[in-house]
Amino acid sequence: MDTQILLGHGSGGLMMRRIINEVFFEAFGGEELLRGDDAAVLPALEPGQRLAFSTDSFVVTPHFFPGGDIGKLALCGTVNDVATSGAKPLYISCGFILEEGFPIEDLKRICNSMAEAAHEAKVRIVTGDTKVVNRGSGDGVFINTSGIGVVPSGLDLSGAYCKPGDKILLSGTLGDHGITIMSCRESLGFEAAIQSDAAPLNHLIAAVLEAAPHTRCFRDPTRGGLASTLNELADQSQVDMTIDEAKVAVRPAVLGACEMLGYDVFQVANEGKMVCVVDADEAEGALLAMRTSPYGEDAAIIGEVNAMKPDRGPKVFLRTAFGSTRILDVLVGEQLPRIC
Repeated sequence: MDTQILLGHGSGGLMMRRIINEVFFEAFGGEELLRGDDAAVLPALEPGQRLAFSTDSFVVTPHFFPGGDIGKLALCGTVNDVATSGAKPLYISCGFILEEGFPIEDLKRICNSMAEAAHEAKVRIVTGDTKVVNRGSGDGVFINTSGIGVVPSGLDLSGAYCKPGDKILLSGTLGDHGITIMSCRESLGFEAAIQSDAAPLNHLIAAVLEAAPHTRCFRDPTRGGLASTLNELADQSQVDMTIDEAKVAVRPAVLGACEMLGYDVFQVANEGKMVCVVDADEAEGALLAMRTSPYGEDAAIIGEVNAMKPDRGPKVFLRTAFGSTRILDVLVGEQLPRIC
């Protein structure tokens, strides 16, 4: 166990998994938390009803970037986490930690962005909190958002339900958000415009569930990217997974930036993409449902779930464009700190 908090503990990779398992799970571990899903599904007051509840904090820098800002990112991130449980997101809370000297006009711009995203997602911001810290004690603004939604009766999704033969779907291109943030930080100029993919995906998820009622799970590949997300699901279900590189859409500008900077695009963060594991018989219907969404035009079936070899733990494999196969490993440290 590490003795101090490092940036890598917020990466979404192995370091983050260690602190979750060895600190948070050990202290707080209960049935709902130990499932390891993005939203906890809880009993409601009415018989048969269940609630999905999720919370997240956002510290991205810069606060404004092509395609969004910290406010849009916070609202969409929590909506998506609640929706991965199959719930209909309804209510959002937002807490602001503001640094003395932060411009009021920037705060208004962030709040307006959150309001627009909430309107699109059809959720309401119903409560919040504001704290101000001394100048130099923060970084302008940090935001915490929590969300509550209602899970339809009879629906049960989890990363622990993936089965050999299932298909893996991805709703669009990889790496847009992470490379946008990095290009803003380092003032990198690209000939092609790159912008964050931050978006509320609850309507896309609802459409997939209608078309594919035997969907196993959803997961948004944020910190740690697609590689870490698939490894999490494989570990939860104790299965192997194999994806085809040729079927994973990546914008040429993003791929070029990754090659230039030495990043693995499969480990770069996304904020408006969804991974979905479905029964093979329903995969084409789920794909069509994704593609009817404005955020799923580049959706594809990218791979399948396989039985795990009994002599080792779960693995995720990538069939490369050159015909070889390599292990797609989870991100270990921090590739892009403060990405969300």
